[in-house]
Amino acid sequence: MFDVTVIEDPAAAEVSLDPIRVRLLAALAEPGSATTLAGRVGLPRQKVNYHLRALEKHGLVELVEERRKGNVTERVLRATAASYVISPVALAAVAPDPDRSSDRLSARWLLALAARLVKDVGSLITGADKARKRVATFAVEGEIRFGSAQDRAAFAEELAAAVTGLIGKYHDESAEGGRKHRLVVAVHPSAEGDS
Repeated sequence: MFDVTVIEDPAAAEVSLDPIRVRLLAALAEPGSATTLAGRVGLPRQKVNYHLRALEKHGLVELVEERRKGNVTERVLRATAASYVISPVALAAVAPDPDRSSDRLSARWLLALAARLVKDVGSLITGADKARKRVATFAVEGEIRFGSAQDRAAFAEELAAAVTGLIGKYHDESAEGGRKHRLVVAVHPSAEGDS
């Protein structure tokens, strides 16, 4: 089981968004059969079986084992990941594109950047999983409480200068065998409010 799987297929995304299937995916962090799940989620076994087949068809759950009980075979399944993220690839025609916006200070542009990050890293993870390799990434996260709007503006200016300086120092367009990397630095108010 993966920690996170990125859903790129529109049909798999649609299947994963059904509220009953979301409950089943959460319950299948631990392997279970339609019978055991029916008791856990309070639904008839037949209805659970129907939803499990849809999830399995799209690779969101996998068979762990089959158990014979008399003349019945019980299928034990588990979720393929602990968490799922739907990539903008699944919504290609309407996916946000930061290149379509000229307002680099807007929250919507930041959201479009985040969507591109999910799309790019999701594609890298999918390719790496197929090749049985890891993706080399680096991320920094932190929180800062600004005393004033002026402090926030000064921080943003200093951060931009520092990042621009590092890019200038390490970027080598002519590096033979070099690989481009995308850098995203974002500052936004915490959605959790003051704590």
